[in-house]
Amino acid sequence: MSSTRLALLLGAVVRQQRHLRELNQRDLADLAGVSQATVARIERGDRTPSIPLLERLLAAMDSQLVVGVEPLDAHLDARIDDLAARPIAERIDELGLHRMLDRLTDFPQVITGSTAALLQGAPVPVEALEIAVRWQDSKRFTRWLEAAYGQRWNARWGEFGGVWLEPEEQGEHLWTTRYGEIRATMCDELPETIEVCHGGRSYRVVPLVDLELTEPRAAGLLRRHRARQVAGGK
Repeated sequence: MSSTRLALLLGAVVRQQRHLRELNQRDLADLAGVSQATVARIERGDRTPSIPLLERLLAAMDSQLVVGVEPLDAHLDARIDDLAARPIAERIDELGLHRMLDRLTDFPQVITGSTAALLQGAPVPVEALEIAVRWQDSKRFTRWLEAAYGQRWNARWGEFGGVWLEPEEQGEHLWTTRYGEIRATMCDELPETIEVCHGGRSYRVVPLVDLELTEPRAAGLLRRHRARQVAGGK
């Protein structure tokens, strides 16, 4: 297993245990005696925790580490299967999607990436609201981020903060805000969309066929989901 896959697996375990205990990242950080940024980095899979640190996090949630062996990427397959068994409405509520979208009124945007795939029924993991934003609206986007106490992902330090918010500045287009995390695809013109409805609410989303051509992260998850369906059919 590569270090990247191991980091994603361990991050998912920590996040799952935290959710089961209805803790937020700050709560867990305080219990384990680490920073909230450290918890965020581990849960996102951007940092592979040391064994002592992982044991401390789990112990803070009355859990312990158990080592086992399973087929490559079985954790991702298990997560996709779990998502496929859950109603879309439940997954939307878990993301806090409505709360975020209700506040994104200061500039035009459309839903893309894994978030768009989810809203079209694909059981793919979603870690942040993914939107497409025009470059010409980047200053309005920045003002919104400032008002929402946004912090940009700092790849050098592996945590949020310490870099400029503006999308024009080099770095990953990922921010944490008071309402949740946002990942932006900056573009000259907004992509074509379709309308989907859930629970009496409509969403403008990039179609699945376009996601597979333009969003590598979502495309990989969609291909994996289809492979699972084919394997299940056989």
